[in-house]
Amino acid sequence: MSSLKRIFNRLMGRPSSESGESVASEEAKTAPLNPALVNGAKPEAPVRHLVYGAAQSVGMERDHNEDALFVLTGHVDGQEAMPDFGLFMVADGMGGHRSGEVASAISVRTVAKHLTSDTILHLFDPDGRDQDRSLHEMISAALEDANQSVVKEVPGGGTTMTALILLGEQLTIGHVGDSRAYVIDGKGSQVITRDHSLVERLRELGQLTPDEAATHPQRNVLYRAIGQGANLEVDVVTHPVPHGGYVLLCSDGLWGVITDETIEHIIHTEPTPQLACEELVRAANAAGGPDNITALLIYFPPA
Repeated sequence: MSSLKRIFNRLMGRPSSESGESVASEEAKTAPLNPALVNGAKPEAPVRHLVYGAAQSVGMERDHNEDALFVLTGHVDGQEAMPDFGLFMVADGMGGHRSGEVASAISVRTVAKHLTSDTILHLFDPDGRDQDRSLHEMISAALEDANQSVVKEVPGGGTTMTALILLGEQLTIGHVGDSRAYVIDGKGSQVITRDHSLVERLRELGQLTPDEAATHPQRNVLYRAIGQGANLEVDVVTHPVPHGGYVLLCSDGLWGVITDETIEHIIHTEPTPQLACEELVRAANAAGGPDNITALLIYFPPA
């Protein structure tokens, strides 16, 4: 087994074997770059690696953007080939006097630093050292550190955070607030994060119907967000890679303005993830655009 595969298995908590399969040299080819991989295209022909698109807008009523997004992705081909890996984040800042945009920027920077150094960079660690913490623990710690930084540096500011790390066949998501992660495939769309809003909590308790929750005047009031207190409880969820499908990370400036059915229709209709994100933003603005809008769409090719 190659050293990279061995390190990857350790990071994922899997048993490793020294008798890994070799890569047949006759399978190695040199070919031009597939155009389907350029500019976030959804491939028309089979490809091996994920593609993504992203778009943002200040909206129709705001005068500045408090959302932030982050993408880091890669793959290794050749003798030490590895599955795709990546880190994707959406943060929706809140607070007056531009505190929201500072809080979201600090949070994205802090979480990116932790998770790249604690996980992705270890894929290339020559000594292959074992991790003493689980991926769940590392994601929670990264968001908790972001919370401490925002509390210290941006009094009165706060932000949501939805951070997805891809390693192998598993998506692991750390989440606080009401930005969302959707899985969208041939079976429909599914929200795999939980909104930490007062209205959603009332809906869960049966005190509001879904229709009432969707139009409630306090639907944007959060009971959990980065920067809103010294202690932070982080949701961490896992989901298998939806081969042949998508994951959408977005702020409530998107999902709170257009329906899940519209989101799903646009994603399945547009030819590329990038064009889908741009159309999602246009649709939210056409519906009034009352808030900043961020959409980050990842397409996973069939296995």
